[in-house]
Amino acid sequence: MPPILALDHVSLTLPSRAGSVAILKSVTLTARPGEALGIVGPSGSGKTSLLMVIAGLEPVTAGSIAVAGQNLAGRSEDDLARFRRDHIGIIFQSFHLIPTMTALENVAVPLEFKGAADAEDRSAQWLARVGLGHRLSHYPGQLSGGEQQRVAIARALAAGARLLLADEPTGNLDSATGAEIIRLLFDLKEQEGATLLLVTHDEALAGKCDRRIEVRDGRLSEQS
Repeated sequence: MPPILALDHVSLTLPSRAGSVAILKSVTLTARPGEALGIVGPSGSGKTSLLMVIAGLEPVTAGSIAVAGQNLAGRSEDDLARFRRDHIGIIFQSFHLIPTMTALENVAVPLEFKGAADAEDRSAQWLARVGLGHRLSHYPGQLSGGEQQRVAIARALAAGARLLLADEPTGNLDSATGAEIIRLLFDLKEQEGATLLLVTHDEALAGKCDRRIEVRDGRLSEQS
């Protein structure tokens, strides 16, 4: 089965006041459909930057990235946005919900962007799947941190994403709530057959994944 994700000698160099800084250095990585990869490493090692280039949110300096067999190089910002909508779900530590929209409206955003006529119904179904069927009309400010992350997970999966990028998804949650969110995320990943790249500082959490990938000084090393 072809990989859902393939990075070939990807490098990322960004400018700074002190000169150019190499963030990622000739990174090569593949992930299979349905696989879970735990991405670990010290702060500033390049973990979040790795997710950013995979999502097409940061253009690479060298190398190539393919998601679902499609190369991200040379695409316009609008084309990349459409590609993310169709293939990639992103879950952030800080939830990134739209505060002026209800839970239902937040989940519906990518579906409406996709032109789905049943966006509201599908959003309600996804909120029910994450245990928030009774909170459809609540705004983010009326939800707990765990509930907000459930909304974010529903939003990431509602449009049919095959690749999930999760950047410290439990970082703003207490340990009990974080454990519930991780169980939910892994259960939904299995049900949907999605691939998960999970950035975490928690070695025990990384150990739940199929592979552990360490990022250090912009380079990858793998421990199965």
